Amino acid sequence: MDDLAGSLSHGDKQWLELCMVLAGSPVLVILDEPTAGLTVEERRAIGGVLRRLASTGLSIVLIEHDFDFVREVADRVTVLHQGKVIAEGSVDEVSRAIAVRDVYLGASA
Repeated sequence: MDDLAGSLSHGDKQWLELCMVLAGSPVLVILDEPTAGLTVEERRAIGGVLRRLASTGLSIVLIEHDFDFVREVADRVTVLHQGKVIAEGSVDEVSRAIAVRDVYLGASA
């Protein structure tokens, strides 16, 4: 508590930012790649917190490129490409969508 925010590790700064957002008791939280640069353990911890928050009724919009993390936390996924929706649905539905595979994994995937 006595440390300045600028002296915290990257992971601790991510936690601090999430705590600052939650301190305002929001009904909707929009997070842009909250796990970027975090270790696997830190990503799991953030994922656990996000799942618990969502279970309380908090709406969370997550912008994330780490599909493994999305798979762990998301109920519903919308995939955008060049500003257009190319797939929507459950994680499994979206991961099977040919448009998603073509755009993000290459047409040969």
